[in-house]
Amino acid sequence: MTEKIICAGFGGQGIMAMGKVLAMSALREGKNATWLPSYGAEVRGGTAHCMVVISDGPIASPMVERADSLIIMNDPSLKRFRTALRPKGLLLVNETLAQCAGTSRRLRVVNVPLTQMARDLGLEKVANTVAIGVYLGLKKIIALPTMEQAIEEVLAHRPNLIAVNKKALEEGFFFAQKAAPGAK
Repeated sequence: MTEKIICAGFGGQGIMAMGKVLAMSALREGKNATWLPSYGAEVRGGTAHCMVVISDGPIASPMVERADSLIIMNDPSLKRFRTALRPKGLLLVNETLAQCAGTSRRLRVVNVPLTQMARDLGLEKVANTVAIGVYLGLKKIIALPTMEQAIEEVLAHRPNLIAVNKKALEEGFFFAQKAAPGAK
């Protein structure tokens, strides 16, 4: 099993944290993982993306040219990375900030109001964690409790955010379970 993921959005949306949590949780389960961050000219408000590779075997390169999954948090990122997705790949789009009209036989498009779901939880900044939960619910490559432990580790310096992020993770996970039961 090898899963290549690109997470993309604006700086300040927690794109790097999203990738870090994915990679750390994979490592916790004994898988190999790489995390390659990339920032635009400005950190907050500029573009940001990261590449994560998770595998049962050795990983030759952290670079992702053809992703198995894209987690897209805004419209400029959708325009930039959509062509980087392999056929039949998962395109998870934050429909609150990006519009992915229509469907494609070539892609599995899942539009989710990630930012709105985060607002409903009381903190817009957890949209990235809602996205991780949806991804996890759709792909099932990492166990939910493992992901929760990774969130605790990544947010150890901000303990006041751990509970809301765990709730966001669960909301996303259960949203995916309802939207696409048995999906992989």
